[in-house]
Amino acid sequence: MSTTTPRRLLAVLVFAQVLSGAGLAAGITVGALLAEDMLGSTGLAGVPSALFTAGAALGAVAIGRVSRWRGRRSGLALGYAAGALGSLGVVAAAALESVPLLFLSLLVYGAGTATNLMARYAGADLVPPERRGRAVSAVLGATTLGAVAGPNLVTATGGLAAAWGVPRLAGPFLLAAAAFGAAAAVLGCLLRPDPLRDPGEPPPDGPDGPDGSNGPDGPDDSGARTVLRRQLAAGTGVMILTQLVMIALMTMTPVHLRAHGHGTQAAGLVIALHVGAMFLPSPLTGLLVDRAGPRAVATASGVVLLGAGLLATAAPPHSVPALAAALVLLGLGWNFGLVSGTTLVTGALPPDRRAAAQGWVDAGIALAGAVGGTASGPVLAAAGFPVLALVCGVLAAAVVPVALLAARGGGDTRCP
Repeated sequence: MSTTTPRRLLAVLVFAQVLSGAGLAAGITVGALLAEDMLGSTGLAGVPSALFTAGAALGAVAIGRVSRWRGRRSGLALGYAAGALGSLGVVAAAALESVPLLFLSLLVYGAGTATNLMARYAGADLVPPERRGRAVSAVLGATTLGAVAGPNLVTATGGLAAAWGVPRLAGPFLLAAAAFGAAAAVLGCLLRPDPLRDPGEPPPDGPDGPDGSNGPDGPDDSGARTVLRRQLAAGTGVMILTQLVMIALMTMTPVHLRAHGHGTQAAGLVIALHVGAMFLPSPLTGLLVDRAGPRAVATASGVVLLGAGLLATAAPPHSVPALAAALVLLGLGWNFGLVSGTTLVTGALPPDRRAAAQGWVDAGIALAGAVGGTASGPVLAAAGFPVLALVCGVLAAAVVPVALLAARGGGDTRCP
């Protein structure tokens, strides 16, 4: 692989992420509203989120398995193709007023959302260990452009859907079908050679060699294997905890704002700032991971998330700026945790087992988000928003000892 090839492949990944980001935004923007209209019940409006999550968990495992045997190109392209098929199914379900088809299609659509997140691992495959943080961040940050553009096209895509005799709320899923389909085509045609390895090429020797030692001592070095297992557990734990905390607090913030007299405009502003903080700092986060080490940034993630929980706990219900500041910290802490956790997990796995294991890791992340979103409602109803925020802060504090687990028995993890 020439020196220019990794840069070209990273550019292909970034371009595909920009496209797929628009598809990712469809479910978030109108999924609940479409379900509410078709089901005739506000209480069931959360069903799409649950189906997205279940589809993302199943999709992550499937994409990981395909990537292990056929390479990243095949895994990611098939994942996005499934997302496009699910999006078209949602449009058909809306036109036919078929609730069973809607549920099935939303489940398949979740594979596209899983692919969007799993593409960051392909970025990590392209560079040496000391540059993994920046590569992961480049792929992750590219999602922002599409995710911002997607919601702004709701009116235009709704008009197109209406012109075709389809309910307006299904319009964004037309965009999602085109976006996911385009991303699948770009990756299928241009992601060559494969970022994980060329077909038939054995995994490379060296720090991430096939023996799994992550060092020069070979497979019989039990100390090295113990360090790698701890590193894998730490990276996985950091990402699962940060996802759970982020989803739980983010999901209930608009509900809290509306309950205290704030309109949808205020809630939209707070969530927009939060989403920006989730992705926009990615280049800086990647640089910090490469310079200070993933363990240090993962530890910082726990501290920042704890600060977000405490600030949200103390924020007066009438103060939109205070809640917005808490949600910005929440997004930043999540970003720190995802980039550092991804770097730890990637460095702990040999190339021949990396893709499949990463699929299981992302399935755990998706399920953690489901737990956070499901549990946050009852906690809010029973104890109020300050208690929910405090619980999230306490859970976030657990990220710190989990991150420190990566260093036990071994030195600096800066170059996994």
